Amino acid sequence: MGENSKDRANPLPAFKTHPMREAVLGEVHARPFRPLSAPSVILHYAFTTTPEQAAADYKWFSDLCASQGAAGPGKSARHHVLEFGGGTLSWEWHTEFITYTWHGPATSSEPFGPLPVTHPFGVAFRAPGPMLVSTRLDLCKAPASEDWRSHYDPASLTVFKVENGTGLAATDFRPDGDGLTRIVVFNEAMTPVQCGALVQRLLEIETYRTLALLGLFEANSRQSDIGAIETELVGLTKSIQDTAGLEENRTLLEQLSRLAASLEAAAAASSYRFAASRAYYEIVLARLRSLGEEAAQGDLSMSAFLGRRLGPAMRTCQALEMRQEKLSEKLARATTLLRTRVDVDLEQQNRSLLESMNRRARVQLRLQQTVEGLSVAAISYYVIGLLSYLAKGVKTAGVPMPGPEVTTGLAVPVVVVGIWLIVRRIRSHHAESADDETGK
Repeated sequence: MGENSKDRANPLPAFKTHPMREAVLGEVHARPFRPLSAPSVILHYAFTTTPEQAAADYKWFSDLCASQGAAGPGKSARHHVLEFGGGTLSWEWHTEFITYTWHGPATSSEPFGPLPVTHPFGVAFRAPGPMLVSTRLDLCKAPASEDWRSHYDPASLTVFKVENGTGLAATDFRPDGDGLTRIVVFNEAMTPVQCGALVQRLLEIETYRTLALLGLFEANSRQSDIGAIETELVGLTKSIQDTAGLEENRTLLEQLSRLAASLEAAAAASSYRFAASRAYYEIVLARLRSLGEEAAQGDLSMSAFLGRRLGPAMRTCQALEMRQEKLSEKLARATTLLRTRVDVDLEQQNRSLLESMNRRARVQLRLQQTVEGLSVAAISYYVIGLLSYLAKGVKTAGVPMPGPEVTTGLAVPVVVVGIWLIVRRIRSHHAESADDETGK
């Protein structure tokens, strides 16, 4: 009481919290291991979804929780657990898929007995999208015989010890008649917490190894397109050596640009799939390491089996990515080379055009000078004619002055020089205005 009173007397200050603090603190507790005891059966499904499908499934699952008299997931929740059918139904919303996992009591102590009728995946269940993973895992006690092996394909059966030999697990990665991949775990000395952790790791391995392999089929589907682009690039590269002239080079440049755009579009479409496959593969490897598995005598371990197929598949994806990158670099180099040639041709064409314009300008300048000379003569002729009429009129009026012929003759050089100066002044004024406009 004294300590509590002291705390109330000296309360801690109310600091402003980060908006993501609650989410970050909750994330470390996300998807916890659920203690499990044998015999139990676990049904696990994963459905690929678009954002719209995921949003619709969130609403459907919330309604399911409400119909069971339970609270639904929070507004921003990515996982939720619902008590259902004598067991627990776990819902998890991932980036591109949603999983439903139901843990319930088994109907038999032997593996792969009839499924409990209370499981949620009946006709009333609404799949959020295309199903990619469907798994049945039976958690049983240590077997009295090896009859369980008859449920598996010996060619792909993996049997391995886990948790320092306190448990035994087996699967052949093949779907049964119901489309379910079967996994069996025999508990020899594991605690319920260990059983729950092991089951979750095995289900995650099954989920993520399936998702990781999507990248392989994406890579295989891209092989022919990449090969076609490579072949076309070889032909275009050879054509670069034989072409000459601006139009031919521009046609080749357009073809290279189209090819580069096609490659970049394909690379952009597949980059997410390859990146996701790498991430899923890393998760699989991490889960395999956490299993601490050891192959049973005379059997193949899960790591050995998956490493034989997953590893090459991921290397195939990586090889295609590198192939796309190298091809993109080759296209970029060829495009740069051809663009340089086009630029040089354009510069040569522009140089010829400028030279032609200079020649035209010089001719125009000479013509303009000729016209200006003629203009000075013509204007002077008319001005002198007017002065001649003026001189005759003044003489007739009786004003004492030299004869009109003398006056007109004396005015000729003055008028010509004056007209020439005026024309020169006008031309200089126009030249200054043009220079000012060019400077602006």
